[in-house]
Amino acid sequence: MRDGFERPFWVANFTEIFERVAYYGTTAVLAIYLSEQLHFSDKLTGAIMGDFGFVVYLLPILGGTLADRFGFRRALLFAFLVMTLGYFLLGSLAAPWMHAIRASLGDKWLVLAILMIPAMGPGVVKPCVAGTTARASSENVRSLGYSIYYTLVNIGGALGPIMAWTVRQKLDWGIENVFRVAALSVFLMFWVVLFTYREPGKTTDEKVASVSAALKNMVVVLANFRFVTFLLITSGFYIVFWQIWISVPLFMRGYVNRNAPVDLLLSVEAITVICLQVLTTYLTRKMPAIHSVALGFLITGLAWIILWAHPSVPGLIATLVVVAIGEITQASRYYEYCSRLAPAGQQGLYMGYAFLPIAIGYFIAGRLGGYLVDEFGNVLHRPTEMWWVIVTIGVISAGLMALYGRIVKPVRSSGDA
Repeated sequence: MRDGFERPFWVANFTEIFERVAYYGTTAVLAIYLSEQLHFSDKLTGAIMGDFGFVVYLLPILGGTLADRFGFRRALLFAFLVMTLGYFLLGSLAAPWMHAIRASLGDKWLVLAILMIPAMGPGVVKPCVAGTTARASSENVRSLGYSIYYTLVNIGGALGPIMAWTVRQKLDWGIENVFRVAALSVFLMFWVVLFTYREPGKTTDEKVASVSAALKNMVVVLANFRFVTFLLITSGFYIVFWQIWISVPLFMRGYVNRNAPVDLLLSVEAITVICLQVLTTYLTRKMPAIHSVALGFLITGLAWIILWAHPSVPGLIATLVVVAIGEITQASRYYEYCSRLAPAGQQGLYMGYAFLPIAIGYFIAGRLGGYLVDEFGNVLHRPTEMWWVIVTIGVISAGLMALYGRIVKPVRSSGDA
């Protein structure tokens, strides 16, 4: 711990906490803001959130290449400034100086345009922090470094919703100030990087790909039918998983309890991940990777039966705990299996595309979640039945993944894959 990590490792991972606080704090109240403050329909709220999440998780595919080309320090400074601007604009929609712009563009297109600004930030920060962890840690502690990175990400994920609830309800500063606090959080990280972060050294054999080469690599990866099939099935899991940020706030505040502190409750998922990650990993260590992935899909899918049976705050808490158990059951083994599907010498390239199903799932989850809340709530007046659609998607995804594991073997398969 003393000698294995260089200073850039600690600086980069420290900034990641605040970046996650800003991102998850914003995401925790975004559905509430769009539906209750701007009076967007459930369908429009879900669609906009899906577009936002799609960009956030699609950009890391190219973000790593850009960071390598321009340097981690420059990329981080750019990302934190961009996020500062985006979150500040989002929190300033009601400001007098925005009235003319809102009148000319309309809230829908203005909000969508503004959200695309902070969406560019995480796609650059993630590969920078992960890359810094690789370069600024010794070989014998590198796995520990990634564990620290993953833990700090979840700490930020837990603190973000708590920050949002504190600003919005506890301090009664208003929901707009959640976005402004998020802007302040990442703006402070700009100065931390500027004054304390130094570019970590590169390995002598490291080759930096051009942007055009990255685009060509995309064609190579997407031509691998087995890998693409695996990613598409995984997208089903994320259609289910992202409902906690999209349809849950709309469902809870629209049909369960108008004053439910959904933003605060969403921290339960990340807290559960932090508390149970080691135990769950230990219990599933001997399970074949693809079986662990399928089991995680199944657990997360079935979790929504709880919210169907008990549409209440305790029911939501229980649902989030089980969703988190499903997430940590599949997450690490998912990345392990991705690496096994990669042909020899292309592991790094393929691992970059592990974000693709997260992006696809977010895009579909937004539109589906908004539609389900509207259809089952406003039209059919049976809102709790919407969760059976989500359960069905989760179970089908688990079944397809189990079937896939029986049919398809990795290129470099081993006994535990």
